[in-house]
This record gives sequence, C-alpha cells and structure tokens, in this order.
Amino acid sequence: MADRGTILVTGAAGLIGSAIVWALNQRGHERIIAVDRLDRSEKWRNLVPLRFDDYLEADALPGKIELGLLNDVRSIVHLGACSSTTETDGRYLVENNFNYTKMLAEWAIQRGIRFAYASSAATYGALEGRVSDGLDITTLRPLNMYGFSKQMFDRHAASRGYLDRIVGLKYFNVFGPNEDHKGDMRSVVNKAFRQIQETGRVRLFRSHRPEFADGEQRRDFLYVKDAVDMTLHLLDEPGAHGLFNIGSGESHTWRELVGAVFAALGRPVEIEFIEMPVELRAKYQYWTEASVDRLRQAGYGRPMTPLPDAVRDYVTRYLVPDRRLGDEPAG
Repeated sequence: MADRGTILVTGAAGLIGSAIVWALNQRGHERIIAVDRLDRSEKWRNLVPLRFDDYLEADALPGKIELGLLNDVRSIVHLGACSSTTETDGRYLVENNFNYTKMLAEWAIQRGIRFAYASSAATYGALEGRVSDGLDITTLRPLNMYGFSKQMFDRHAASRGYLDRIVGLKYFNVFGPNEDHKGDMRSVVNKAFRQIQETGRVRLFRSHRPEFADGEQRRDFLYVKDAVDMTLHLLDEPGAHGLFNIGSGESHTWRELVGAVFAALGRPVEIEFIEMPVELRAKYQYWTEASVDRLRQAGYGRPMTPLPDAVRDYVTRYLVPDRRLGDEPAG
C-alpha cells in the first residue's frame, strides 16, 4: 500500500480494528497509533501479536489532538464505538458513536487527513432483501439506539458536505478471529463452534414467517479478512468518498452457515430449533444482503472468500488452536 505516514486506528483491540492493524503489519506498515478502551474484557490479548508505534486510551486522544502531538498522522480508520445493538443508554451511545466521531472527522478534514469511519448496516433498520448504499439516508429508520447513533453521524456528515471527502463503512455481519471478547455480540460462527464443542449441536431460532423454513433466514456474512481488505482499499483510494456497504454481496442461510462449521470440524450436522423471544419477532429480519456495486465501482476487484472457505479458515486456523491474528503459523 502507499506510504501514508502514521495511521491512527481507533477500536484497535476489537474484531475489525485488530484485523486492520494485522493487515497493515502484513503489508509492512508499523507506523500505527492504536487507540481503544481496554476494559475488563480480554480484548487486550488481540494486541499482543501486533506491531504498532504507540497505544492511547480513547479518552486521552482528544487531549493529544488539542496539544498538537499527532501532527504526523496522515490516515485515520475510526472503528472505535459502542457496538452493542442491545445498549439502551442513549447518552452513552451518542457520546461515543456521534460526538467522538464528529470530533475526529472535523480534525481530519481540517488537516487534510484521510478519514474512514465505521457506520453500520444497522442504519438500514427493517429493510430486507438487497440493500443499496445509495439510498437517501434521511429515509432510513434504524430499529435500535445503536443504529440510530450511527445514523446520527451519517446524517450530520451528509448535511455538512463531509461525505464528499470522507468514507463511511456500513459493515454487515462480520465474523472471524479476535471476537472472543464480544460476549453475546459474537458471531454465530463463534457461538456455534462453542455449542458444538460442548453439546454436539447448534441452537437456532425457529422461523415465524411461512415463506421461510426454520433455519432458512438469510444474512450477508462477511469474513473479517475480506472486510479489512475492502476497508484498506477505500482508505487508499483517494477518489473514494461517501457511504459504502462492506459485505459479501451474497446472502446465505443460517443452515448453510452452521453447516460449514460442522463441516470444518468433521462433525455431523445437528440443529435444535428454539422459539424466538416474543420481543424480537417484530424486529427480526429474514433476509439481508449488501449491494456492493459502489465498492466495485471504486476499484475493488478481489473476489470474496466463499463462505465455506472462510468458515473453515476461521475454525481450523484460529478457533480450534485458540489463536489470534498474528499468532497463526506461516502458510
């Protein structure tokens, strides 16, 4: 990749953030400032194999900016946020997902720093089917406070003209190594692996719509290695700006997903269908899929990793041996 000086990565200990640092390391780039909030979770372990120049707690970053101590930063990948879709503290979400992003974006724009930030597919709300990132964002209706906090900045950036200069990333269902710390927000691949190890079977929600059989609900699942390739491509592409879906562009059923986990483990498929909580039924989406046309138009030409191959890589190279990105053997 092009030499862009020092790259600042927020959320650097998280799933996608640590994968960004890993991918930069793979490209020979170590001039990185890693930013996160190292709480009582085990996400600090994601940073152990990675190489970066400095680490900052997220609350210390604004002070460093005000003191002019980060003038060598040339690119920012802003992934730090509260990413829990079940968080109900609106003030906390607005402070972390809106105000913090606004501060960083304005600083980057003023200094001509390349800025890419995580929006979310949660901003699409209840929309189903193949979803375009070219939709009028003022018409979107998120279903939870997390999605709304992300939508707040998208709309702010659009109204200020920032989206003509920065990149917003609408990540779909990203899975892969370095997500163990996420608790209930872990991917179904991770949860399925643990369930199979413990019980030999996987539990999935029953369908409550007649046109979808149990386990035939569909999602756009994206391997984290593909997600970071897309992110770094857009960061490095000066002509790219605006909102981009970061997905595979193809949906798969939950049966296909967990079937790939069983296959990777060499185990027979054993699924137990359970009732969906009543409070989720009105909000549950039965088919989501990202249109990635704008991503392709921005020059991203690499093929997506087929879902069975992505699941196999994750399970056999990381989950079974309990490794993180950067710990894997060569090859």
